[in-house]
Amino acid sequence: MGSVRLYAAVAVGGFRRYATYRAATAAGVFTNTVFGLILVYTYLALWDERPHLGGYDQAQAVTYVWLGQALFATLALQGGGFETELMERVRTGEVAIDLYRPVDLQLWWLAADLGRSLFQLLGRGVLPFVFGMLVFPTAVPDDPLVWGAFVVAVALAMVVSFAIRYLVALSGFWLMDGTGALQMLMVTGMFCSGMVLPLNVFPGAFGEVLRALPWAAQLQMPADVLMGETSALGTYAFQAGWAVVLLTAGRLVQAAATRRVVVQGG
Repeated sequence: MGSVRLYAAVAVGGFRRYATYRAATAAGVFTNTVFGLILVYTYLALWDERPHLGGYDQAQAVTYVWLGQALFATLALQGGGFETELMERVRTGEVAIDLYRPVDLQLWWLAADLGRSLFQLLGRGVLPFVFGMLVFPTAVPDDPLVWGAFVVAVALAMVVSFAIRYLVALSGFWLMDGTGALQMLMVTGMFCSGMVLPLNVFPGAFGEVLRALPWAAQLQMPADVLMGETSALGTYAFQAGWAVVLLTAGRLVQAAATRRVVVQGG
């Protein structure tokens, strides 16, 4: 019970930490709104040419855009969460202090990142989404149960997002410079999550592979839950399955890394 309170306190600390950056949050709201407008008009033009592309009508496509803007920072789809900090702590050797703490390294960073994610959702994601709902025709449900199912899907997406980025961060134990790994995270996060285009629009085997990868659990599947395009239980099974696989992989890589801690640069 004490450990639960500890990690809850870490999550609250993560929330409060990002809540202090009010100017950055306001700038993020503005940026997401502007990019949302650009993407909406791009999507509308595309859907004018190809109605029901990917099984979506125009209202669903617009809804997808604003969901992407709401979840962009929430899920750190382009990176920018804890992974840069953890890599830097590995590079400087400060991670040795983390390993001496009487807490689990993976759970510590998970709790902190969940706090960050929740703040980004409430502080940066809600306003652009509400703006989009008020200005454009959208396909949001009236049923509160659907919204509840969507919230669960987003929570699981947060865990999957963390698990992916934790594996990238742990690569710092072997790499002298993690810039390449972070750039790869940015590219895969943008494309494979469906941030550029919904994964449903990609045909054939290529689309099937994209929809089977863990990045699909971040944006595409929660969006389909909200718009009634997929089963909530099937989505949860997919997300939870990838969360377990990736978190387990992270724990195994962490165990290998801590057996050969090399202090780089000091």
